[in-house]
Amino acid sequence: MTVLAYRRDIDGLRAVAVLAVVLFHFGVPGVTGGFVGVDVFFVISGFLITSIIWREREVGRFSFVDFWARRARRILPALFVMMAATLAVGWFLLAPKDYEELGRSARYQVIFTSNLLFARQDGYFDAASDIKPLLHTWSLAVEEQFYILFPLLLAVLSSRLKHWRLVLFGLLLVSFGMSAWAVFHQPQKAFFLLHMRAWELLAGAMLAVLPKGTWRASPALAQGVSLVSMGLILLAVFGFEATTPFPGIAALLPVLGVVGLIWANGQHHTWVGRLLSTRVMVGVGLVSYSWYLWHWPVFVYSSYAAIDGLNAFEWAGVMLFTLLLGYLSWRFVEAPFREKRLLAGRKAILLAAGVGMLCLGLAGQALRWTDGLPWRLPEQALRYAQAKQWGPELLACIADRKTKDDRLFCHFGPRDSARSALVWGDSHAAALIPALEAGAERHHISLTQASFAGCLPLDGLENVSQCARFNQRVEQAMSQQSFSDVVLVARWSLYLYGQLSGDLGPTLKDPDTGHYVRAVAEQRFAAGLRQRVAGLRAAGHRVWLVKEVPLQEMVVPYRLSRLAMLNRSVEGEGLDVAHHVKRQRFISQLFDQLAAADDGVQVLDPASKLCDAAGLCRVELNGSALYTDDNHLSDAGARYIEAFLEPLFSSLQSRGLTAN
Repeated sequence: MTVLAYRRDIDGLRAVAVLAVVLFHFGVPGVTGGFVGVDVFFVISGFLITSIIWREREVGRFSFVDFWARRARRILPALFVMMAATLAVGWFLLAPKDYEELGRSARYQVIFTSNLLFARQDGYFDAASDIKPLLHTWSLAVEEQFYILFPLLLAVLSSRLKHWRLVLFGLLLVSFGMSAWAVFHQPQKAFFLLHMRAWELLAGAMLAVLPKGTWRASPALAQGVSLVSMGLILLAVFGFEATTPFPGIAALLPVLGVVGLIWANGQHHTWVGRLLSTRVMVGVGLVSYSWYLWHWPVFVYSSYAAIDGLNAFEWAGVMLFTLLLGYLSWRFVEAPFREKRLLAGRKAILLAAGVGMLCLGLAGQALRWTDGLPWRLPEQALRYAQAKQWGPELLACIADRKTKDDRLFCHFGPRDSARSALVWGDSHAAALIPALEAGAERHHISLTQASFAGCLPLDGLENVSQCARFNQRVEQAMSQQSFSDVVLVARWSLYLYGQLSGDLGPTLKDPDTGHYVRAVAEQRFAAGLRQRVAGLRAAGHRVWLVKEVPLQEMVVPYRLSRLAMLNRSVEGEGLDVAHHVKRQRFISQLFDQLAAADDGVQVLDPASKLCDAAGLCRVELNGSALYTDDNHLSDAGARYIEAFLEPLFSSLQSRGLTAN
């Protein structure tokens, strides 16, 4: 094996990468673009791996098996220990559905494809990233896929083509072009998939295969390139935000920055190179891989377990704990394997890797087969946790981009009723199905339910392309079938103010200034709703506007389940009604104005049943969680508030009797 000259500055650059990622994930103020640390790792990996392959090929000593054995020795022991520990801790902390999903993530990662899994998990009801303990393994999957494919590609190109470097650069440009396009059209794939990220690894690879003597630099030029390159990385780390379209063109900053630093410090010792080569930076760089492995599952589990939250000092302690785990992993797992003090032979490490993959894969699959081992939880904790899952009958009534037109709607109650109503909205309309179905049967009325996850029942405000088509299909159905009443249901404030709590964070931009302006969002929303109501009334429909349920500041099943596991009371859990009223003020005023102006418009408010005189919007009743998350009613919640729909049911029933 050809040994490359050790470069302390590259270990220091690893330190920059891991510090950026960890500080970003722990929410350290200012480090808003720390996610680019992963891109720094990609370029470094591309450079080092290609350097090793190319040097060994030049002296005729390269072996695919030896290369993959070294990669297994470098990556898998620490990864497998972390995965095993994550699965073990999940036994004590995770709800069944989340434990099952953890097993699924583990099964995918042992075959280096977790990035493919996470790229597909962009559905409306997929778990949030902060409850996926193995989410960070997507970047390892990308690198592992590169390690498998790239040596084969390099061997074919370099042995058969004279200008193979140009071909390699062409592949880099193709990958970059796909990334730049996909970041606006398929952002999930742009972020997670190898062919969208390959250009970053290839940028390092191209630097490694430059012919000797190419682009020699003077000390002054090396200093300048080094300073500018570090500036590009820091600009991305402190200037980018979670909303920055990424990777795409934005990723050029960290990628060019890393390429510039590696090149410049390979030419001469620079000021930046000396800083990166300091003992502290090199030390952090040495443990960077293990620190990266451990920081995310510890962060996720700390968030999950700390039901009352953690303050800044406690989060700082958790972050230092992850650094300690990273050091211990490096000292007692990484180093012994890398230095061949354990499983020194090629066959031994590959056999051990296969056994580890098999064991962890089977453990992950077992969690899938057993639905996350629900019997681990006490009975009451399990009852709360199970509220997280939507029943198949509800999921069958939520349309998405794959739903066929003949399956868009669900029907409840007798079809031959003299009076029928259409319930039209987003997933919050589907969450009301238990109440709608019970009311339709009891009052002998016909209800048709049409809901599309994430879509407003208004024109011009759709936030996904399929919403306009769905709304047109609903309008077509109303022209073909007689509905006396139309009920509009949605999480209205989401489309006004985004995911933020309170009454902050408008989601629309002023067309002149480009800045986010609350008034613009409210004006467009009000105009869209007035237009919809006017159109429905002109067509002869009575209109019922349903206000949204109180949006809780917790994922209700998780919190209640954790409280039950700790034998703590759930009394007093819920949102302050004043907070709900504040968030809904504009929507409530608009609904009331529409109702006051037309007797054919009525307002229904589920908060009247969920919020009590003491000022609490409750989340639990008689051992049942009333929410499936922080905003959707559970089956028990929908049944509990059914009475708020009584004016609708009674009106339909009385007019049906009159018609008969």
